[in-house]
Amino acid sequence: MLSRRLRSSWHHVRYLPLLSALTVTRWRSFEARSRNLGTAVGLVMRWFPLARRKFTREVRRVFPDMSRTDRARLSGNMGRQMGQTLFEIYHCAEFQAQQDKFTVSGPGLAALEAAKAAGKGAIIVSGHFGQWEAVRAVLKARGMETGAVYRPQSNRHYQRRLLAGIEAGGKPILETGAIGTKALVRHLRSGGFIAILLDEKYTGGERLPFLGHPALTSVSAAQLALKYGLPMVPAYGIRTGDGSRFDVVFEEAIAHTDSHSMTLAFNDSLSARILANPDQWYWLLDRWKGA
Repeated sequence: MLSRRLRSSWHHVRYLPLLSALTVTRWRSFEARSRNLGTAVGLVMRWFPLARRKFTREVRRVFPDMSRTDRARLSGNMGRQMGQTLFEIYHCAEFQAQQDKFTVSGPGLAALEAAKAAGKGAIIVSGHFGQWEAVRAVLKARGMETGAVYRPQSNRHYQRRLLAGIEAGGKPILETGAIGTKALVRHLRSGGFIAILLDEKYTGGERLPFLGHPALTSVSAAQLALKYGLPMVPAYGIRTGDGSRFDVVFEEAIAHTDSHSMTLAFNDSLSARILANPDQWYWLLDRWKGA
């Protein structure tokens, strides 16, 4: 009983800073509130020792010659954009209503429209890069509501807000794990669309190069695409301008070969996006741990 109370109290304590940041500016515009949370997270990234050390370790792996000044700038910019992303996910209904801020391009959109017209499902693959929810916002506005796979949060307050935000972006929302996988297969076979972020470490995955280093990577998305004959389309919501507008790019569907080659093609696609805009990727994923 005491342990549960302590855990509940710790959940409140951890959530309080975010709740305060979201509440104190709630009377302001969507863009202003997004920038405010972005500024707060950017400061945490730049000055909180644990986050800074972890960020430095990962960035040095990919950019060994980057100066300390440039790393500090990158850390702050990444934190700012991730704070904006978090705000937009928590307020996803408002975010999705701002279609005038999305510029859409790329051959992958036609592939998804063709799948929809044929009554087939589709797999959209992306990463914790830019604003990944912009991809689902664009698809939902075009009549292609897209579900998502997500990893539940340990803090119940974060979990409640995160799940509500993701659900506003499109359903179904499926947890990682065996039960979620069964529901995912049913959804795809019935003609549904699903978005999967493939840049998290997957203990049972294959060691595939990512940003030039081996990383444990799930090949399940490619396996499903092959098994059920579905398009697997890399897509990205890239922040532009002051960070409140987005280039939503649907790359060409990955050619059906084998799960290893297809997943490697995605890793290469995301790596190229990160190298072009390193401040738009979340560097704290422990992407190469255990590989």
